[in-house]
Amino acid sequence: MRDRRPLESFVPLGRREDLDFCIAVAYSNPEDLCEIAKTAEEAGFGGIVVSDHIVQPVHLATPYPYTADGKPRWAPETPWPDPLIAVGAMAAVTQRIRFITSVLVLPLRHPVLAAKSVATASVLSQGRLTLGVGAGWMREEFEVLGQSFEGRGRRLAESIEIMRTLFGGGAVEHHGEFYDFGPLQMNPVPPQAVPIYGGGVSDAALKRAATICDGWASEVQTREELDTIMARLRSYRAESARADEPLGICAALRDVYDLDGYREMRDRGVSELITVPWLFYGDANQSCQARCDGIRRFGDDILSNF
Repeated sequence: MRDRRPLESFVPLGRREDLDFCIAVAYSNPEDLCEIAKTAEEAGFGGIVVSDHIVQPVHLATPYPYTADGKPRWAPETPWPDPLIAVGAMAAVTQRIRFITSVLVLPLRHPVLAAKSVATASVLSQGRLTLGVGAGWMREEFEVLGQSFEGRGRRLAESIEIMRTLFGGGAVEHHGEFYDFGPLQMNPVPPQAVPIYGGGVSDAALKRAATICDGWASEVQTREELDTIMARLRSYRAESARADEPLGICAALRDVYDLDGYREMRDRGVSELITVPWLFYGDANQSCQARCDGIRRFGDDILSNF
């Protein structure tokens, strides 16, 4: 078996000494993703953040938890390309930039099948994938796929355990509350351990991220909200078996938009800061060329001076 580096021996985004700027490409035209990724790498960005939904129900009764009125921020016809296929495509046209799923709704998927897709994306990106996972919020999406909405948090925790076991290579088995299999072997396996970030802002989600994950992936918060969340994360981390390990913080802030604010976030312990750079120079309906121009301009205005 080839020598694979453990998580502690390489530097994922969440363990850099400095802050990495990452571009969220949710709602973008899938045909633009490769050009955006190439431009972002050339401009000095550290990561690309991809998001996940499988379907958009015409009749959606579940309230979206991150807006005041419970309505999603996107139109029903918004494209949601498979995040791991998108990572594979963008990895093929880049060499350095990393990729973060924020977040893959893991309980919608059987963990063995999900592990196969994640491992393949990690191999094709030469280990540049950070896997952000969440329990999900849309009951209708679970019903379409025949998955129980109840118990999804516990399934998520068990799925993380299964995936890490499979990523280790060799013949493995698992006998848990929700999944039972083995002995079996999955190939290929990632070239190095895949950092796993937990998403969500509920108490259960924050505790899960702090105790069994390598980092936490936010939605969109204010500075004040992030301070509260990070304090809770650090408290849970300190009480866990992983108290001595660093915890990555991948954050999107609605009230941080200048050099001083970005430096403050770095000093507070944010390891990845999510931005949509073209929105600083135009609206959401820009062409791919205009978006890439915005990425370059942000690189000149911010990254080169950070």
